[in-house]
Amino acid sequence: MLAPLAGSVALAVLLGVAAFVVVNRDRGCSGDALPLRVTAAPDIQPVLSRIAARFNEAAHEVDGRCAVVTVTKALPAIVTSSLAGVGGKTSPMHVWIPDSSLWLSSLRADRADVPTEGTSVARSPIVLAASGSVVPNLKKSLGEIRWRGVVGAANVANVDGPGRKVRVLMLDPSLNATGLGALLSASAAVGPGGAGQEQLVGALKSLSGSSATLRDQEALLSSLGVKGAKAPVGVASEQSVWAFNTTRKPEVPVVPLYPAEGTLSLDYPMVVVTEQAAERAAAEAFRKELEGEASREALRSAGFRTPDGRGGKAISDSGGFRAQAPQALKTPDARTVAGMIQTWSRIKLGSRLVTLLDVSGTMALPVPGTRLTRMQAISRIAIEGMRLFPLKSEMGLWEFSTHLDGRGVDYRETVPVGPLTENLDGVLRRDLLNRKLAGARAKETGDTGLNDALAAAYERMTEEYQSDKINTVLVLTDGAGNDDPDGGISNREILTRLKEQYDSEKPVSVLIIAFGPDAPRGRRQMEALAKATGGEAYIAKDVLEVRKFFLEGMKRRLCAPNC
Repeated sequence: MLAPLAGSVALAVLLGVAAFVVVNRDRGCSGDALPLRVTAAPDIQPVLSRIAARFNEAAHEVDGRCAVVTVTKALPAIVTSSLAGVGGKTSPMHVWIPDSSLWLSSLRADRADVPTEGTSVARSPIVLAASGSVVPNLKKSLGEIRWRGVVGAANVANVDGPGRKVRVLMLDPSLNATGLGALLSASAAVGPGGAGQEQLVGALKSLSGSSATLRDQEALLSSLGVKGAKAPVGVASEQSVWAFNTTRKPEVPVVPLYPAEGTLSLDYPMVVVTEQAAERAAAEAFRKELEGEASREALRSAGFRTPDGRGGKAISDSGGFRAQAPQALKTPDARTVAGMIQTWSRIKLGSRLVTLLDVSGTMALPVPGTRLTRMQAISRIAIEGMRLFPLKSEMGLWEFSTHLDGRGVDYRETVPVGPLTENLDGVLRRDLLNRKLAGARAKETGDTGLNDALAAAYERMTEEYQSDKINTVLVLTDGAGNDDPDGGISNREILTRLKEQYDSEKPVSVLIIAFGPDAPRGRRQMEALAKATGGEAYIAKDVLEVRKFFLEGMKRRLCAPNC
């Protein structure tokens, strides 16, 4: 089917060019046709085609030939992949008009031969969007509409925050410039480091692992009208909101919401990719046409703003639209764009984690100032931490203490590593893990035996490494140290083993969380163990601190091994 269709399209183009030449010889353009093939983002292609038709009618002569512009549509993500040579096929083109310069920035991070950015032909701010019926409730939950508020609502670790009443919908930033621009805007709004970036990581983790991230703008806008327990809010371009309301005519229109901190915009750069002088001259003639008032009025009538930020009647002060352009955030450089794309790519990786739970005798001791034993506190930390992982994660549980599974065996595999949703003898692995953690008991006569257990678990996780997941050994302990009077692997030996086994191409990291009065005493060794594998060690003073620790651990794994 594809070959006949392609032939039909090619024939139609040739016939159109031939007809153009016949007609325009009578209008003073007597040369042969000079085809200029323009590939544009789907949202702007219809209006560009209308402008091109008017341009062609005017019979522009370039180097003695008649310039004929045809505008076809292609998803910018596919064109970007094609230009990068990593997949995706597109038709031959002389000019590319994607929806955003962010695509060029992502290419420029890896290639030096990326075409120079061209003139912006239109703009459309990246906004938040919601059904008009839920806007009052959104403002009650979020207050002033800000990127920070949306990040807080999406943050997987902020269980007591606005996410209880608000559901954030996202566009896949690897496929959509609006989604990528929204993440970059949010990152700029929360600041370059500290708690704000940790919240952003929590939001990314939540969005990457759920159905809240969509591939298509229209699908996202359609879902805003679906009633549920939480008020949905999504990201969109201003023009897409106008187009959706105009063409789909929902019972309750979607309303654009402009973040108070400002935002980035889709800027629709005109990028000339041909090296041929005649075609470049034709592209220059078409660029001048796009800068004319008639063309700009056509763009404004289609819901776009002109490059100077001016909008037309389509986005005047009604229906939530604002005639005045929102505050513009600073355009990120290529390195920042590439960093965000890498962050999203890594955070989308699934998790494969085995938890080593300390069940030695000291775990039966009480935690001062509470009614909990160390075991109960550590188990709560583990259960709390598990809530941060999506159901697609793979997890397992080992317990460790000296001679736990026979003489000289200081560990016991309680729940094998596997998908949380897998059924194990009638019980989901996630539920089984919660039961085992809640029911864990300290071995009264047991010493710690951490090193032997860690060595065995690390070797297992390395052997079973999965490249599409973040592979981690999580140690939960009271921090009393190795404490293995019958021998076993020494502190020096375990460090040597971990350093030798760690592979930056197939990284398995060690994350240690200690809780209890003995934890500070073992900090130095715990930090050395974690550092040997690009991991991290934390000492918790409160059970709820685990949320922060897990987010810090996730953030570190995003930048590893170059943190």
